[in-house]
Parts: sequence; C-alpha cells; structure tokens
Amino acid sequence: MFVYFVWFLFVIQRSNGVTSPISTFTSYQHTVELRHGIADLWWSVNSVNQTIVFELHMNTTGWIALGISPAGGMTGADIGVGWVEQNGTVRFQDQYASKQGTPSIDNSTDWFALQGREQNGWTAIQFKRYLDTCDSMDVAIKSGTNHLIFAYGLVDPSWNPSINGITYHQDRKGAYSLSLRSYSDPPLESKFASMNYFDFRLNNYTIPTTDTTYHCRVYKAPTTYTTKQHVIAHRILLDSTDTTQVHHLLMYECDASASFNDSNLPSDICENIHHNISACMTNIATGWAVGGDLMSEFPSEAGYPVGNNFSVKYYVIQMHYTNTQLCTNCTDSSGIRFYVTNQLRQYDIGYLTFGTNTDSLGLSIPPRVESFVVDTYCPASVTSTFPASGITVLNAFPHTHLQGKTVWTKIIRNKTAVGYLFNAETYDFNYQFDNRLPQRIQLYPGDEFSTRCIYNTMNKNTTTLGGERTKDEMCLHMFTYFPRMDNISICISIIHPLAWINFLKLNVTRIVEVEPALEKKVQNITWTPELATQWQKFYNTAARWTIYNRRGTETYVSLANISDYIDLKQDVCIPQDILSSYSTGLSTFLSTPSIEWTKTTCAVVLLLIHLVLN
Repeated sequence: MFVYFVWFLFVIQRSNGVTSPISTFTSYQHTVELRHGIADLWWSVNSVNQTIVFELHMNTTGWIALGISPAGGMTGADIGVGWVEQNGTVRFQDQYASKQGTPSIDNSTDWFALQGREQNGWTAIQFKRYLDTCDSMDVAIKSGTNHLIFAYGLVDPSWNPSINGITYHQDRKGAYSLSLRSYSDPPLESKFASMNYFDFRLNNYTIPTTDTTYHCRVYKAPTTYTTKQHVIAHRILLDSTDTTQVHHLLMYECDASASFNDSNLPSDICENIHHNISACMTNIATGWAVGGDLMSEFPSEAGYPVGNNFSVKYYVIQMHYTNTQLCTNCTDSSGIRFYVTNQLRQYDIGYLTFGTNTDSLGLSIPPRVESFVVDTYCPASVTSTFPASGITVLNAFPHTHLQGKTVWTKIIRNKTAVGYLFNAETYDFNYQFDNRLPQRIQLYPGDEFSTRCIYNTMNKNTTTLGGERTKDEMCLHMFTYFPRMDNISICISIIHPLAWINFLKLNVTRIVEVEPALEKKVQNITWTPELATQWQKFYNTAARWTIYNRRGTETYVSLANISDYIDLKQDVCIPQDILSSYSTGLSTFLSTPSIEWTKTTCAVVLLLIHLVLN
C-alpha cells in the first residue's frame, strides 16, 4: 500500500538575464525577464507592512502595463498602466478587466506610481500596491502561484484620470506565472561551467502523434563516484524539435529496494509500464513546467549527497508532451543536468513529506464539488527523534494533480497552530514551483503538522482516486531542510480501513481487501449533492492511520480523528488607508493634553489599539 521514498528538490523557475538598458531606481529582492528584449520586472516584498514594490521596464516609449490575473487571462485582472510624458511626468492608472476587452478605471486607486523615466527607447516605471487591498476590483497577491499579464503600446495616451485612453495592444502582450512571495532567483549557468556533471536525458525520442503523451524512463544513478559528492545545482535541458511540445517534466526517486535490469531499463508510455515502475512514482525529486526557470541551486551551506553508498540507485523522469499539431517527425532529447562537487558542504540536504498516501484509502474525491477538503495530521510521536537543536526548513514544494487548488501545512505546538510551514493558497498544476521560504523556519522535537489539500471537481462526473496518473490525484507537501535526518522522511495519512468498512458497509474480512472493495464501490456510486456533503463530513471526522518511516521501517499510528488544535486567527481584510486613519486617530488622541480617563475613554483606546495591531 505504501511506498517508502526519499527525494530532493531544487528551485525551478526561469532564466533571469535581463535586457533593459536602463538602470533600476533601487536594488530589489527578485528579478525576472518577462520577455527577451521586450520586458523585464524587478520586485521586493515587505512582509511587515504587506506591500510589494515593482519596477517594470519595457522596450517602448508608449504606455506599459502589468496585471495580476486570477487565471492568467484578461478576465478579472487587476492592472497597473503607466507612461512617461515628454516633459518627464509619470502617469499611472489602476484598471480592472471585468471581461476580455478594454479594461475600465478601478473605482479605488490601489496602484501607486513612485517614479519613472524614458531612456534609449525603453520606459521604466516603479510602482507599488498592498498585497491585499480588500478591493473587489483587485486581485490579492496570495502565497502560491501568481499569474502576471503584461502589455504595451507604441504611443502615450492623453491623460484623463477617469478614462482609460490606451490603444489596443494587438500582439504586444504576454503572460507569466511565478510565486511573487516565495520566488528564488536562479543563478547564471556560467557559475558552474568548470564543474563535473552528469545528465539524465532522452535520446531523440519520437513524440507520438497524439495530443497528450506521458513518457517515463528509468535512469540509474552514476556509479563513477566512489566517494561521497554533493549535487549543488542543476539545469533543465530543453532539446526538442519543437520545445513548445514539452509541457513539463518530473523526476521521481525510486525506493531504495527498487531493482531493474541495467541493460534494459524501462522506457515507454507511463501507463504501459505503470506496474514496472510503481516503486518509483511516489516521491517527486524535482520538476519543471512551462515557463519555469532552467537553472537552480542549493544554498551555499548544503548539498544533496550522491556516490559512495547512497541508498537511492534509480530515478524516473516523466515527460509530458502536448503535440496539438500532431507532428509526425518531432523528436525530443530533453532532460536534466546535475552539477557535482567533491568539496563537501557543511550539511547534507534532507527532505520531509506530509500529506496523504497515494491510493484510494487516502483520496476518494466526489465529482461536481467546488471545494473538497482533505486534512492529514502528523503527531508529536513522529517528530520525537528530531535533533534537539532542530532542523532548518528552506523550501516547500506542494503537489497535487489537476483538481488541486490549495495546499498548506501548519506547525502545531502544544496543540496550538503557531504559523504556516508553507501556504500554497493559490496552487496551479501547470505551474509547479519549489518555493524558497521568505524566512527559514526551525522545527523541533514534538512539533506536529496539519496538512490540507483542497480540490475542485466541478469538471468531473466520476470519483477521483489517489494515484500516480494525471487523472488521479495526490496530496503531498514536501520540504527541503538541513541537517539531514536518516531516521525519518515521510509522515502521511489515510482514512483508517475500518472507518471505510463502516461508512460504506464493505463486505470484507481482511484489511488488504478494503482498498479494491472501496474502489469498486465508489466507481459505481450515483453521486448527488447530498451524498457529496455526507462524504465531506466523513472525511472531517473519520479515524486515520498516520504512516511514517523510521530507519527503513514503516510505522502505523492510529488517530481517532484529525487532532483538535487551536487554529490560527482568521485574517480580516481591512483596507490599509483605514488602518492608517486608525493609527493617526490613536496618536492624536493619546497626544491630547489632560485626557479624562473614563471607562468609555479606555474602551475607545483599546479598540483603536486592537484595530491597528490586528
């Protein structure tokens, strides 16, 4: 039922080489090239005052625009549009696109220009906004995947603060998806030019003439490293007749017990060899998706061990191709290059995964549900062997398949949630990123973890089960940390088999019979909204088995239900201008001489303090 796994992750984004000839107004945390020779973007996030400052450079002396989109298109997008007039005046508008077409002026201005200039045929404008403006015509910049759109015109419009005067951009537009709040800027490849490396890549694979193909190939770890080495960086190798056909690739790490014929390693359509590689399809080691950066590296104090007696010997790379034009002679030699050093770093990288087991006992999701919640819990008994000094978490990689919309994990201490380990509130299967935590997080013995995956199955008419196929589902939240612990790498859950037996009245006599009986039952259910609601209540209250590994041994812990804990306080969005007025009012009030401190006075002060601080 359960496959033991160890995995490694890297930062998967895009190349950040910019082409703008204009210097930025200041230094920034992050940089991306939105389109080569056309558009570059810099930004910094201030988590204290919840603001984000952008600087957009575009190859035009007309208007330029950057938008935050709910799904990557115009509809519902929140857009900042600006230009620099001939006299140097910077104009900027907050616009909203209620549908495909010309956006309108937002009822409330929440994008603010700071400065701008034109130089060498380019326009540069620095502007800011709050991460969440509480405006229904704005898109909150949430943790997880953010969809950007950008466009530009060739001339400046006439300035009218209440009218959108921009001209149609035609094909001068683009889209870009990334994690604005947890982005990790990729290094330049030249940094590793003199290093040893090894490749896992295809060799002129002929892409089938079908719209969608998933190809899987097993690779054996290099045997040339007789002493321990550290992988410190890697590069995605896109080498195809038509690179637009490569939608994404995922690399999985095989179970340490996996064994293959080295002279005939499996390589075929994934479903054709599904059973042969089942011990390799649970643990995602790294991945890349359309628009992702090609280069990535580990932090300077840690590396991933290879060589010598490292337990993992085999890997699988799954390639997803979209041959919409049905090309008959398109080939692909894509893969991954790993940069290796014998100059060992201070720490070995380790990995810790939460979520559900990838089977029907963990995930059986009704169709036609807008939001189906699956919770798991990792109790303190599992983390009791963490080092007393703790471990340092660096990155988070949430993973579901097509129906997943949100993945988060909370840290629980003394039955009280103290914060998110990571919150992928806006998750998108097509843009999967390894998220660099804005601040490294320490975990300690006795910490507990609550993980939640939320699914939308409105586009399905049948039950979605846990599984490796794209039409199946997963709920995994994987974290990179150091120093590596050899005694634990996973803590995942399933609904207890006895709970399924009682809920569905399954006619079975042995535990091993529960899963096939469950799958047969759910695939023949006639779903109704009432049954889906009942199913959600069952998931909310059912007993669990939590499964964790310790020194190669799988241990099952029974939980009567998802453990109760004091949750984080729900955020209430209060516009920042209102908060500022509260703060100003409090300062003015307290500076008033000879305040008469009555019960009413104290109540007013306490209310203002509460509004400002909370």
